Amino acid sequence: MRLMFLGDVVGRSGRAGITARLPGLRADWGLDFVVVNGENATSGAGLSADHAKALLAAGADCVTLGDHAFDQKDMLSYIETEPRILRPLNYAKTAPGKGARVFEAKGGRKVLVAQVLGQVFMKRPFDDPFSAIDAVLRAHPLGGAVQAAVVEIHCEATSEKMGMGHWCDGRASLVVGAHTHVPTADAQILPGGTGFQSDAGMCGDYNSVIGMDKLEPMRRFVTGMPKERFTPANGEATLCGTYVETDDRTGKATKIRMIRVGGGLEGARP
Repeated sequence: MRLMFLGDVVGRSGRAGITARLPGLRADWGLDFVVVNGENATSGAGLSADHAKALLAAGADCVTLGDHAFDQKDMLSYIETEPRILRPLNYAKTAPGKGARVFEAKGGRKVLVAQVLGQVFMKRPFDDPFSAIDAVLRAHPLGGAVQAAVVEIHCEATSEKMGMGHWCDGRASLVVGAHTHVPTADAQILPGGTGFQSDAGMCGDYNSVIGMDKLEPMRRFVTGMPKERFTPANGEATLCGTYVETDDRTGKATKIRMIRVGGGLEGARP
């Protein structure tokens, strides 16, 4: 199977990049399943129902959220009606929606998608992500219940993301980090056959400070004083993510590549 994960969509720029480019990428690369993180797609904080519909219409098979899952309040109700949207497994126990789900890809093949939030350097204390994902992977073994499994670890620390990769090695097709908006150059297949990248990066304008217009973040760094709200930068987006090919029999990765399309970053394709 050919799978792709695209990192955090940031603001109007990121949404426009997805809408313009994802349909063509699906066709050109013969993609069987696409996961898109959309948690910053609406004004840089959260995902509205309308913008979720636009990402799905552009070709996302599943849209994940993150620590900003419910910054847009209509998501509290919309997630209950749209099974293709996932919030983190280890979010508040009373939160609406699901943190893991099995989807059907081309040819009836089953794909598990699960998302967890990390704990290191995060502003809120979330439940243990390792035990949360362990239970899900035990219930959906590769090569048995599912032909592929994608795990997103949404957190700050690269060490925690790497730990999650090794924790899931041999039990997931891909473990990929998100949240920091900067792609890491460590795409690899781990010893047990799991594809891994510490952070897929963002889908947004890289002439920015992690997707935000530069002026206000730079003012705060220099003066320590906020003046205005952060607003997303609106230049051309680079779509950043991870591409992986898997063996349907075992569910393990046979190829992994970093993805960078459009915008200001050097291109990278499968």
